[in-house]
Amino acid sequence: MCGRVRCTLRADDIPRACHRNTATVRSVNMDRYRPSFNASPGSNLAVVRRDDAASGGDGYAIHCMKWGLIPSFTKKSEKPDFYKMFNARSESLSEKASFRRLIPKSRCLVAVEGFYEWKKDGSKKQPYYIHFKDGRPLVFAALYDSWQNSEGEILYTFTIVTTAASSAIQWLHDRMPVILGDKEATDIWLSVSSNSKFDTVLKPYGHSDLVWYPVTPAMGKPSFDGPECIKEIHLKMEEKGTISKFFSRKEFKEESNPEESTHGKSLNLEPKSVKEEYESEEMLKTPCSARTVDHDLKSKLETFSHEGETKCKTKRDREEVVDSKPKTDEIVKPRASPAKKANLKSVDDKQPTLLSYFGKK
Repeated sequence: MCGRVRCTLRADDIPRACHRNTATVRSVNMDRYRPSFNASPGSNLAVVRRDDAASGGDGYAIHCMKWGLIPSFTKKSEKPDFYKMFNARSESLSEKASFRRLIPKSRCLVAVEGFYEWKKDGSKKQPYYIHFKDGRPLVFAALYDSWQNSEGEILYTFTIVTTAASSAIQWLHDRMPVILGDKEATDIWLSVSSNSKFDTVLKPYGHSDLVWYPVTPAMGKPSFDGPECIKEIHLKMEEKGTISKFFSRKEFKEESNPEESTHGKSLNLEPKSVKEEYESEEMLKTPCSARTVDHDLKSKLETFSHEGETKCKTKRDREEVVDSKPKTDEIVKPRASPAKKANLKSVDDKQPTLLSYFGKK
């Protein structure tokens, strides 16, 4: 895409820039030509075309035309829109009727000192001025046509042919104008011979003498004109915000040391048992007041259980001491059956029994 150009060349310099030094060049409507640092569609710019009216048919004309093609078949009552066809894609020239019929005899050259392209960065657009390093003019391939309005006025318009961007400026834009870098290329494009392979010059310009630099965004307005349009500016590198820095640092820490939390405490990454997970989930589901009561009750039960275990242990120890003493008065009794044995009660050795009482007598 090419929607803004700088064309401040003098009228006499334009044919020379297009390598038309020796041929006879006729001027047409050049009184309308207005040099501009910020020319846009609708501007009056000079083009170089073949002049069939010249003697011998080998002449050329420098013709001031409106930038933005208005096809000749456009209705006379229709208001011309110069932004509709200010560019023509080289890949589809032979497909669209607006361009296909112009290829045989309506090819022309546009000489400028440079053009502008915008680099999109989110919602912002930064313009760049693109030109030759040595300052020589750039020559674009173009097509022109004529249209007559309802008042009978004939209007000549042109469109700049574009192609895919070269690898050097793809970062800036995906399209660029077809730049004819030498005399041979301009001769091929202007030739009306049927053997002319004009499509061979429709390619990106990839030489290193094409350079660029950023300019003021103010030139985005077509009304902004003057040397300030091409004055180089220095872009400020915007630093990332504090929030983005915080999250980037946090992410780096988590990746570098997952055992360290943001509070400096180590994280327990050991897997929990099923019981611990269940208790944790129940603790989260239980209200705070209920958890307090359960905690107190659990503490009391644990205390009671501990005291009971202590008492039982003391009683068992006492019984073991008593049982360890020798028993002199123990009477040997016959072995009872399991059923009867379950019904007998344990008897203390020191307490007298009926058998011992009658036995003494």
